[in-house]
Amino acid sequence: MQIIRRYLREALDILYPTQCVHCRRVGSILCKQCLASISWFQPPWCVHCGLPQLPGKPCQPCYYHPLQLSGLRAISSYHQNPLRASIHAFKYAGKTRLGGPLGNLLAQAYQHYQLHADLIIPVPLHKTRLEQRGYNQAELLAQTCADTLQIPLQTDLLYREKTTSTQVNLTAPKRRENLQDAFYYMPGSTTKTVFKRKILIIDDVSTTGATLEACAAPLFAAGAQSVWGLVLARPTVTKGKRPT
Repeated sequence: MQIIRRYLREALDILYPTQCVHCRRVGSILCKQCLASISWFQPPWCVHCGLPQLPGKPCQPCYYHPLQLSGLRAISSYHQNPLRASIHAFKYAGKTRLGGPLGNLLAQAYQHYQLHADLIIPVPLHKTRLEQRGYNQAELLAQTCADTLQIPLQTDLLYREKTTSTQVNLTAPKRRENLQDAFYYMPGSTTKTVFKRKILIIDDVSTTGATLEACAAPLFAAGAQSVWGLVLARPTVTKGKRPT
């Protein structure tokens, strides 16, 4: 089946050459020039949530209300193109091939931030949302990232118990309330898989960190040593404030 899909893709590429989702150059789904133009977050950043902050210190929100994660890192601001355009095309326009270059970006970020993981887990989609979209963008990112880094990938440890309403206009506390009890450890899975292990959760975007926190809770309950989040982008914020 994969061979058939590859041949069909190659035939379509001849008839309809692949264009960069941002600049429309012909040749690749996200061209080298656009990839190189992505402006990564620069230090200093918060030692916990990774957003720009005074060197070696947590930001004010993390000091008073730290994320229930071992740490969180992102590549760049969600408000910046071509990253925003790429994420939007990947997530909402069915451009699944972007899982390759964007997943490789996450692998670069893993090395750039000197993270350490024994296991990579993508944020799961609820089955209804998965049926609607046809794919889990976090899983595609995690697959490429795991393959590049040669770190085991687990896609069947967590499941999403309930679908949640949109979180776009919710404050951080409301987002956490919206996601309460949304993720569970898969029944029948052995806790030995995560016990005393370092886990990396992959997603495309994190606003407040609430989704990653909700995923981390059952992993910590199963005995994980650490649970870090790694995403492509986070919204930029004013100094000392976490996105609401």
